[in-house]
Amino acid sequence: MGTAAQQVRQKGPVLGECAVIFVTVGSHYQGFDRLIKKMDEIAGKIDEKVIMQIGHTSYKPVNAKYFDFVEDFGKIQELNRDARVVVSHAGAGSILTALKLETPVIVVPRLKKYNEHMDDHQLEIAEAMSSIKGVVAVNDVQEIEQHLQENLTLVSVPKDHDLKSSLKRYLASIS
Repeated sequence: MGTAAQQVRQKGPVLGECAVIFVTVGSHYQGFDRLIKKMDEIAGKIDEKVIMQIGHTSYKPVNAKYFDFVEDFGKIQELNRDARVVVSHAGAGSILTALKLETPVIVVPRLKKYNEHMDDHQLEIAEAMSSIKGVVAVNDVQEIEQHLQENLTLVSVPKDHDLKSSLKRYLASIS
């Protein structure tokens, strides 16, 4: 394990335990096996706790705690708030939740070629959001582990910056 990864882990005690990585795939009806399998593989190699919201994904993690969905959005907010980093699909709601709680986020877009979505609009969302400090867009799941080892900076969104309005304008521009 590299020095950078050790430093990040030392900064990340959460809830009296080792650092937490929260993975979320949202509520889209197509699974996101590619992301969940990769994060499960990573979870088996690191000393951080990994908790995954897997939605409709058919793969069931063996190295991480997971759940499909929760009724109480407060639980999702709590997981985002307690995480050292959130690894998320490129769903606007999931990204905005992490940003609102000033948690760094690694955004992995669902891709049409893997049957994860009906089109590739998440590529555009990931690219647009990656201009915000604390958001890293990753198109290839093989790069996630490298980014998890970086000392990701907490998001600091200026008070006058309205993320929802910005995202709505962006989405309107591509539709």
